[in-house]
Amino acid sequence: MTRSVLMVLTSHDMFGTTGRPTGFWLEELVVPLRAFRDAGLAVDLASVRGGRPPVDPTSTVDTAIDPDLDALLTNTAPLASVDPAGYDAVFLVGGHGTMWDFPDDEPLARIVGAIGRTGVVAAVCHGAAGLLGATTPTGDPLVAGRTVTGFSDAEEALAGATAALPFSLEQRLKTIGAVVEVGEPFTPTVCRDGRLLTGQNPASSAGVAAAVIDALALP
Repeated sequence: MTRSVLMVLTSHDMFGTTGRPTGFWLEELVVPLRAFRDAGLAVDLASVRGGRPPVDPTSTVDTAIDPDLDALLTNTAPLASVDPAGYDAVFLVGGHGTMWDFPDDEPLARIVGAIGRTGVVAAVCHGAAGLLGATTPTGDPLVAGRTVTGFSDAEEALAGATAALPFSLEQRLKTIGAVVEVGEPFTPTVCRDGRLLTGQNPASSAGVAAAVIDALALP
């Protein structure tokens, strides 16, 4: 039976009050999407509000070998309409936009929590903001006592983003009980805690995707 992955994107397009556009990070969608398809997985795209999600204009990657990418992005499903029972894994795509709409989105928390009971939950970079509202069946934070990573405070500072953000992702994860491990800035870092898989930054996209494929191959 073909395994299925739901890839989730932000719908938020402004970088705080800076006036700069933001959205999802293209590499963090395209690299895992290619890997999942090459592995024979079925992939659907969804976003917080549905429709066409905003791309951070500073993110670039070669999309030439994905001729249908534009069509896929034209009409993503709104999270409120997604039934998590249809998926074996959820993959939270990063980008600074997620810092505004992932943490408090109830449908996203519902989907991540439901898939997290028996399936694979993965996030790359700022996509880990989508783990903040998810809970276990007992109501505890999904990440409590679990080892995760995400875009670090050091990386935010180097990117000149700290002052514009609504919160520190690294610190918020720690506040709800996660064990946060970060590597050197902008180097590939992947954390695996059972079926909870996280990557620190765009350079970790391929590694997280590979971990998802491996996890889905297990009985």
